[in-house]
Amino acid sequence: MLDPGSNSELPVIPAKRYFTIGEVSDLCAVKPHVLRYWEQEFPSLKPVKRRGNRRYYQRHDVLMIRQIRNLLYEQGFTIGGARQRLEGEARSEGAATPISLIREMRVELEEVLELLNP
Repeated sequence: MLDPGSNSELPVIPAKRYFTIGEVSDLCAVKPHVLRYWEQEFPSLKPVKRRGNRRYYQRHDVLMIRQIRNLLYEQGFTIGGARQRLEGEARSEGAATPISLIREMRVELEEVLELLNP
């Protein structure tokens, strides 16, 4: 999902459940108004909104923002291209997950069967 070497200059994400827009701005080296704009352009980026319409980002949101930043600023994608790339990755991950899960379950069931049958 995210190339770890591409964001080596960014700070480590602390072990917290929620982050404010200011914290995410610092963690991802992106201004808050850019984050609000990206929310409109990338449908998968949806922070939790609480009292007073304040945004609270979760860890997966921060990772996605870093990935978007990498695609736009370091790899030179356009916003439309980055959106397509993220949607394509989500589709390929979603399609592969059930198949791999079934294979893992099958292997585990075969191991249990071997334990039960002497």
